[in-house]
Amino acid sequence: MEPTLSGAGQAGDKKKDPRIVRWQAGLEDVMALFQPDLQKGRLTPVCPLETQDLPVFKAALERVDLSPGLLAAFLPPDSANPIRPPDSMKELDRIEKGKPSYKIIILRPGKEDRLLCAEISEHAHRPGVDIFQSGIFLGKYDYDTHDVCVQELTKAVRTHAWEKDKWQPKDYMTYTVNWFERIIYLGTRDVSVDKNCSFFHSPTLIKVDRVDALFLLLYEVLCRRFRQDPEEIARELPGAGEKSGDTAARLSACQSLAQTYLLDLLNLVKTLGLLDFASFTNAQNHGFTNEFARTVEKLSNDLEKIMAK
Repeated sequence: MEPTLSGAGQAGDKKKDPRIVRWQAGLEDVMALFQPDLQKGRLTPVCPLETQDLPVFKAALERVDLSPGLLAAFLPPDSANPIRPPDSMKELDRIEKGKPSYKIIILRPGKEDRLLCAEISEHAHRPGVDIFQSGIFLGKYDYDTHDVCVQELTKAVRTHAWEKDKWQPKDYMTYTVNWFERIIYLGTRDVSVDKNCSFFHSPTLIKVDRVDALFLLLYEVLCRRFRQDPEEIARELPGAGEKSGDTAARLSACQSLAQTYLLDLLNLVKTLGLLDFASFTNAQNHGFTNEFARTVEKLSNDLEKIMAK
């Protein structure tokens, strides 16, 4: 059965249901509370996940594709259960009280914020997505099962929240890095992606070839990792933080670790079949060798800066 989308008004309507206005305002308050911990373009849990939450989160992470400016919060039961529409809005009630709720709230910031609230719990009697803007209930998608809901979420996001304005090179960069980080975390290639927006799949988006696109992606992923957890990275380097010592040994350690990081990601790309290395021309193989050495050198320099702090 196809999901149903029913509209309840247009953003330009002058008359607004005060219940909808309050409900959207409440959802926006929830997002404002969690926003400091959210990263644009990434589905982020709002709190540490319990063991039983992980399969739900991973299923959602695999399927929910986000354009680079969207904010998306994954709410496990402890956070999602208290977030319920008023009793006077039964039409938006998707799960019985006392049942464990799993919600995804997606916000597209702008002059008029667009907000999607999805209930994806297997205990929901009506899993689906509700869409709001400017205090207007724009419509909803209802699904037969929570599995179908999760599988179809990206269609709703791309239709109602996806950023349609012209993207800048940094947007393609953010989108592609976010996609690849999902692959690293999940260990599968079956992650939703718009290949027309990924510079890995469409290198011409940023005016490079596929070899350059590969190493640019891996470099950016590792740089983000370095920035997010420099202390953890430093612990993997012998002598990190020491003011004295053998400079040559330190540089060698940085180069060795950079090469290990890069090879690990290249092996993942090969294992998952993300790139057909066998189809490389001689020129591309030569370019691969050069870019590998150049990227190791760049990463090594980045690691050395971490050690110097």
